Formats: sequence, C-alpha cells, structure tokens
Amino acid sequence: SLPSALFFAGLAGSLVHCVGMCGPFVLGQVMADAEKGAVSSYGEWQRLAGASLIPYHLGRLTTYTALGAAAGAATAVFTATSTFAWLSSVLLLIAAALMLLQAFGLAAGTTSPLTAGLARLAGPLSSSRGPAARYILGIVLGFLPCGLLYGALAAAAGTASLREGAVAMAA
Repeated sequence: SLPSALFFAGLAGSLVHCVGMCGPFVLGQVMADAEKGAVSSYGEWQRLAGASLIPYHLGRLTTYTALGAAAGAATAVFTATSTFAWLSSVLLLIAAALMLLQAFGLAAGTTSPLTAGLARLAGPLSSSRGPAARYILGIVLGFLPCGLLYGALAAAAGTASLREGAVAMAA
C-alpha cells in the first residue's frame, strides 16, 4: 500500500537525506535545551527528552498531512472534471520545469522569497524553548523546499483523494 511504501521511504530517506539537511534544526533545539540549565544537571533523561522534540515533529507532521490532503483533493477535482483533464498535463510540465530549474540552481536560492519568508518566521521560533513555539517551528519548516518531500507529495497527489493523500503524507 502507498502509506507503507512512503513510511519506509521516509525511514530510508531520513538516514541518508534528512539527517544532513534538517538535522541542524533538531540539534539547535537540543543545544538550546542543554544551555538553559547547568550542564552538570543535564542528564541522560533530559537529553533523550530533548532529542525527541515531540512538538516540533508534530508540527512537521501537521504540515505534511495538510499538504497531502491538499494535493489529493486538488487531483480529485481534476479527475472528476473532464474539461480540466488537460490541466494535469500542463501542471506536470510546469512541475518538471521547476524541478529542472531547481536542479540547476536557478529556482530557489538564498534570495528566494520563499526562503527569506521561512527564515523570517523560523528565526524567532528557533530560539524559543516552549512547546507551542516548537510546534509552530515544525509547521513552518515543513514548507522548506525538499526533493524527498516533493516525491512523496506527488505520490499523495496520485491518490486523487483528500483522505488518502493525507494518510499517505502522514505515513
């Protein structure tokens, strides 16, 4: 099933891709927790609790699930309406062109409005230690440009269902 395949793809991808790309965000939060108190009182339990960062990961899960629901619902609209059947081909061509532009470093660089906007939102949140701020940080960082995410999102869009797209991306 698609959710199982995406779950295992996420596990494999997290080892080879996510650790290097988003690992610094997690490490920064763990270090912020370690610095809030005396290092001598920061024992193993506090390190393990800080490393799990449940609110942050729930925020990312929220974003990914919402994106999957939106992708599945959008595809459902296009598949249900015969007059818009040609639009899916056009959107696929646009997506391919954007991926090629990004591969050649022309689409989203450090000066991209998306990147700048995410940085403005994430900056103040990354220094906060509260669970609400970490949840919101997870939501914001769930929108970071990511090839692994784009592939999973395309698979979720292929479900042509709001519910199935959401479940696929949650997995």
